[in-house]
Amino acid sequence: MESTGKDDKTISVTEESSNPGQNCEDEGDLSRKTEILNVEEAPSSSNVKLNNESEVQIQEGDDDSEKGLNGQMNERTSSDVMECASSNEITKEILNEDKSEEPVFDGTEVPEIEEMRRSSNQSVELDSEAQGSALNDRAVAIKNFVKEKSAIAVSTFMRRLSGKKDENEFKVEADKTFGSECMDCEKTGTDAESKPKEVQQKSEERTAWNPLNFIKIGRDFDTFVTGEALNENVPVLLEPPTLKGRIIIYTKLGCEDCKMVRLFLHQKRLKYVEINIDIFPGRKLELEKNTGSSTVPKVYFNDLLIGGLIELNKMEDSGILDENIGVLFNEEPSSSAPLPPLPGEDDESGSGKIDELATIVRKMRESITPKDRFYKMRRFSNCFLGSEAVDFISEDQYLERDEAVEFGRKLARKYFFRHVVDENVFEDGNHVYRFLDHDPIVMTQCYNIPRGIMDVAPKPIAEVASRLRLLSCAIFEAYVSTDGRHVDYRSIQGSEEFKRYIRTVEELQRVEIDDLSREEKLAFFINLYNMMAIHALVTCGHPAGPLDRRNFFGDFKYVIGGCAYSLSVIQNGILRANQRPPYNIAKPFGQKDQRSKVALPYHEPLVHFALVCGTKSGPALRCYSPGDIDKELMEAARDFLRNGGLIVDPEGKIASASKILKWYSTDFGKNETEVLKHAANYLAPTESEQLLELLASTQLKVLYQHYDWSINI
Repeated sequence: MESTGKDDKTISVTEESSNPGQNCEDEGDLSRKTEILNVEEAPSSSNVKLNNESEVQIQEGDDDSEKGLNGQMNERTSSDVMECASSNEITKEILNEDKSEEPVFDGTEVPEIEEMRRSSNQSVELDSEAQGSALNDRAVAIKNFVKEKSAIAVSTFMRRLSGKKDENEFKVEADKTFGSECMDCEKTGTDAESKPKEVQQKSEERTAWNPLNFIKIGRDFDTFVTGEALNENVPVLLEPPTLKGRIIIYTKLGCEDCKMVRLFLHQKRLKYVEINIDIFPGRKLELEKNTGSSTVPKVYFNDLLIGGLIELNKMEDSGILDENIGVLFNEEPSSSAPLPPLPGEDDESGSGKIDELATIVRKMRESITPKDRFYKMRRFSNCFLGSEAVDFISEDQYLERDEAVEFGRKLARKYFFRHVVDENVFEDGNHVYRFLDHDPIVMTQCYNIPRGIMDVAPKPIAEVASRLRLLSCAIFEAYVSTDGRHVDYRSIQGSEEFKRYIRTVEELQRVEIDDLSREEKLAFFINLYNMMAIHALVTCGHPAGPLDRRNFFGDFKYVIGGCAYSLSVIQNGILRANQRPPYNIAKPFGQKDQRSKVALPYHEPLVHFALVCGTKSGPALRCYSPGDIDKELMEAARDFLRNGGLIVDPEGKIASASKILKWYSTDFGKNETEVLKHAANYLAPTESEQLLELLASTQLKVLYQHYDWSINI
């Protein structure tokens, strides 16, 4: 290899490049291909440039540089140079497997993007000239947006590289846009300027997206309950006393007396273990055996049967209850006392017959060695060729190659593997495929596939959805306040119900969800979204700022029917019928995205009053059923809007609305007036009438409330 002795420019040509045509056509050795023509630029008058069209422009430099080539370039024809340079450029631009990020709304408001979206929505009504103008406006908006964000992006990148905290990375934007939305979970109130300085300092000490954040929340909450380092105006919670004994209550779903017993024990600040006989049916038989009745609630203090709500109230009035509570401080439960739910007790998840196809795929995985392969100028990891799979199937199942291809398609349709770019279901030859659990996104971002693909045959989606709904209802009743706005994440994380939920969502890996009705999809995905958000919070922690929220909404995923679904995809792709998230210019699903088949045919605006992502300004948590989904969504809308989501001041002629109505305004109407008219349907009759009168008078001023992103504990 020869090169110039000058520092101005170095052009290195490998020894293998003596026959550039042959070298460029060799697809078997991409590493050699990358070394065909290596150009290093330095400050000089000579210039060797590879542009995006794989063309080479060689500009004449000084005489010394030309001599330094020793005639090497003269031996090449111009066509050879073009061919090898083109190959070099293609190789340089081979993309690692880095799929485009899904659009996610992180709470950052960008008016330019919103204006661009509005112009895009109106473009169908414009002629060709007007459409061209709209596109120019969109281009300008994007350009301005990039300029405004570039400084922040560079700062953020440098902070991440240096390992520094990024609490202040959005400080400039925060002052302009969303104020103090990145608040600590212990802060109270809605005015950021009125917060105690101590709490603000605590927020600044928080790090970015970190699995230990939830532990930090717990530690900070311990400080909160002891009243340390907090303003005296903040209400102080006291730690429940530690008991040597054990309190167990038997409950069932939808039981009002059970709710009253929970409230009674909470007021007494007593920790207890709940056994829901709908979740643990075996305990119903135990209860009947020990008490002669399966009526709930039933309360046990160690092995002493207290009874239900009536008995608790009587013992409270007589003073006997305090004596029995005192015993719990000193005596441990005996062997005859009821036990808490055992791991895996009455759990149907993971049970069922072994899938015969899964057995074949297991042998196939042992026979085929996945490798990193290049396909369509991109590198994909852990892949195998269609021909390799056909070879195995032919030998294992004693089939001809065309029959083996059909069998391979059957396996692919059951979501065991798929084409790396979804070009086809399965074909023989050099097409590249990958097992489901080898997909990088599935491996790194999906949290319902911890042990690989399940060998059990997939159950009907209706059955899995029913069990998930039952678990969600049990968790909400046991660990969420009666108004649905305060969640005990600590207790949820340690509960057997939540552990069973995690095992149950693994069954979603290969279910068929295309055939669900609209009502079934609504109930299933709303319930899944709410539980998925809880799973993300207890696993990864509460997001401390916009970047963390992007990870929270976009990078925490489940595998459902062979595809990965994030919180953002469920909300904007499925429930909003593939609509752009607020302040984004791209839709979640492209034309070839398989998940688009699952999306609702048209968006349902009321889902915004049902989806809960763990924030204080969000709606209340509740379960939804397919049979009553529309009625329940209307109830959720009334509950949210009548309890602060939309406040009407007829004297001041002001309407104070939740940011949800602003962010997702396109789901409710074409303009602000239509949005408020839509919301008026769910207000109390008096307020609804007042709002409509103010809208008719055109004197209404609309203000949007600050959105509190802090955690709803």
